[in-house]
Amino acid sequence: GRTGWEEYSLITDLQTLFKIEHTDVPLSYYTGILGMPGLTAYGGFYEVCSPKKGEYVFISAASGAVGQLVGQFAKLLGCYVVGSAGSKEKVDLLKNKFKFDEAFNYKEESDLDAALKRYFPEGIDIYFENVGGKMLDAVLLNMRTYGCIAVCGMISQYNLEKPEGVYNLVHMIYKRVHMKAFVVFDYYHLYPKFLDLVLPHIAEGKIVYLEDIAEGLEGGPAALVGLFSGLNVGKQVVLVAKE
Repeated sequence: GRTGWEEYSLITDLQTLFKIEHTDVPLSYYTGILGMPGLTAYGGFYEVCSPKKGEYVFISAASGAVGQLVGQFAKLLGCYVVGSAGSKEKVDLLKNKFKFDEAFNYKEESDLDAALKRYFPEGIDIYFENVGGKMLDAVLLNMRTYGCIAVCGMISQYNLEKPEGVYNLVHMIYKRVHMKAFVVFDYYHLYPKFLDLVLPHIAEGKIVYLEDIAEGLEGGPAALVGLFSGLNVGKQVVLVAKE
C-alpha cells in the first residue's frame, strides 16, 4: 500500500491497501510488477490505448518500472514495439531482455523527429508517454491518424523551474489523435483482473521484470534522487529487511 518511510503507519484509507494472496513470487514484486507500476502499465495500455494486434507502439523511459511492462504487454499482443532510454546498457536491456523490436538512446539523437521516422517510417499508433517535453513534441509529428497517446508521466518536466512548451499540438487535429492522461487509482477496481493476466505470464517466463535494489533505508534518499537522472535500471526498490 501507500505508506511513509517510517517504522509504523496509521492507515485510514483502506482502498489503497491490497492483501498479498500469492506468495510464490518475490515479495518485492508487490512494489513493482504486482503493485502500482504493474497496474499502471496494465490500465494505461489496455484500458486507455485499447491496443490491437500489429499496431506500432512507442514507449519513452521504456526501461523503467512501468515502461518495461508496457513493452512486454504489447509484444504479447503481437505489436511492433520500440522504446527509448538514456544509456547503451538500458537500450541493450530493452532489446535483449525485454524483447522490444528496437530501442534507441535519446541522448545520442540530435533530432528526435528523425529518430522516430527511422524506427516508425509508417508512423506511431500508440505512444505511452513517460517523458514529455521535446519527446512529446517529436512524437506528435509522427503519430498515425486516429492514434492514441496515454499520458502516464512527464519526468523531464518535474524539476524544471520553467516547464518546456509543446509546439506541435495542432497535429492532434490533423490526425485526430486521442490523448488521455490517467493515474493508477483509476484502475484499482481492475486489480483482480490484472493479477489473472500477469501471474500466469510470470510463471511461464513470458514476462520478466528487472529491479534495482538499494540496500538499507539509509540508501533510500540517494536512490530516490537517482531516479531523476536515470541512474536506476528497472524498478527502484529499497530493501530494509530480509524476507
